[in-house]
Parts: sequence; structure tokens; C-alpha cells
Amino acid sequence: MKLIDFHTHTFFSDGELSPAEHIRRAAVAGYYAIGITDHVDYSNYEHVFESVKKMTDMVEKSGWNIIAIPGVEFTHVPAALIGDLTKKARDFGIELIIVHGETIAEPVEPGTNRAAIEAGVTILAHPGLITEEDARLAVEKGVYLEITSKKGHSLTNGHVYKIAKKVGAEMVLDSDSHSDSDFLSPEYAEAVLAGCGMDEKDIQTVLSNNCKLLDKLINK
Repeated sequence: MKLIDFHTHTFFSDGELSPAEHIRRAAVAGYYAIGITDHVDYSNYEHVFESVKKMTDMVEKSGWNIIAIPGVEFTHVPAALIGDLTKKARDFGIELIIVHGETIAEPVEPGTNRAAIEAGVTILAHPGLITEEDARLAVEKGVYLEITSKKGHSLTNGHVYKIAKKVGAEMVLDSDSHSDSDFLSPEYAEAVLAGCGMDEKDIQTVLSNNCKLLDKLINK
């Protein structure tokens, strides 16, 4: 099993570690690939992305045997502005774009899920009590819905799985890690997915989706 995690944070937002230490600890933990997607908005997305990319570019020469992907997570951005910010980020060269979805653990603006999906972001993180209508739109737009191991955000994993399964939306598994203690192990990754009610076939499908998305990102 390849451990691939697209949603993690460093001290460029509210994570604990520098990008270098974060990536190194992920490599030692057995990760095959890791995305660094710190919280951003209009005020800092360019600076944070460029800063992280300096380190991920160096990892290619490091011999650490891990793929590190720079990205961003738009967090508490007004729903009406997500489309515009997504376009700006794409034009800036950012391929991995996550939006902080409508988790029930935080006061995310209603309409954020829909705006992120309409914008065609890469992953809608912890989308909370996502509607069937929005999930169907995610299928149309090719947006992945996230199953998360993060405390609080994971409370609605079962609902996300149920709706995604019904409409055929693709899911990925992420940790939303803020320190190396949040990193996934193969056993824990499968347990999180099983906890949604997934059978073995669906578990392997989601893990395969992580591999499929990685291929898209690194082969663009």
C-alpha cells in the first residue's frame, strides 16, 4: 500500500513543523507522497505557495525517497470569492487546490461546498453534511470529496461516504495533519475508511483514488 496524503500543514499556517522537517518525518513514517497545503486566502496564497515550493523542489534532489507536492487550502474564504481565487491560483501555477469544506466542527460559511465544486478545485476537504445535489456536481466537475482522519472533521465521514457512494463521487483519504503525530499508517488508514462503513472493495477504491490523483498532479 502506498501512503499518499494530499492534505497536511506546516508552520506556514497552523502546523508545528517546517516544510523540511515535515517532509522528512513523513518519509521516515513510510509515506510515498505528501501534499503540503497550508491555510491561505487572498492575503497570502502566493507567498505561502512559493515558500513551500522552494522546499518541495529541493526534495527532488534530496534522496529522501518521497514525492512532495506544494499546494494550498483556501480556508474560510467568502464563498462568493472562491471561484475568483481559484482562477488566480491556477494562473499562478498551483495545481493542488483544496478548499476547507463545510465541516460541522467550524463556522464555515454556507455555500462554500458548492462554490468550491463549481470552481473545480482539486479536493473538497471535510465537506460535512454535503448535499446529494452538491455531490452530483462534484462528479460532473471532477472534484474529489475527502474522507479525513482529523478529529472533529471526521464526525461526518459516514455521511460523506453514503452520499458519495450513492451518486458515484470519487473520494480520497487525507489526514489533515498538523504534526507528524497525525500521519497515517497503513493500518490506521484502512481503519478510518472501514469506520465509514466501507467494505474492502470500497476501501481499496479510495486508496486507488489517492494513487490516481497523484498521477494526475505529477504528470501535468
